Amino acid sequence: MSQHEAPARANPRAVPLASLAPGAHAVIDSVDQHTPIGRRLADLGFLPRTPIHVLRRAPLGDPVAYELRGYRLCLRRSEALRVLVVPTDPRPAPAS
Repeated sequence: MSQHEAPARANPRAVPLASLAPGAHAVIDSVDQHTPIGRRLADLGFLPRTPIHVLRRAPLGDPVAYELRGYRLCLRRSEALRVLVVPTDPRPAPAS
């Protein structure tokens, strides 16, 4: 697997974390644990079924701030490509 290649998709709706815009919410689907970076991300709490929120991008686009498990951290795009997520919509469904 190359340095910037995303892990294999287990869920067809999964997309790389790096593709989400600020304000987006998602649930982690999988993390590439075949590399030291991927294993470190798992150690930091990037585990399947963990909710994650994209907070903001740096002015030049990299790094990006994320919130998960009650803490915030920044990842470079190359690191965020190793995490696959399923986007969710935090807004409640409209009342009928």
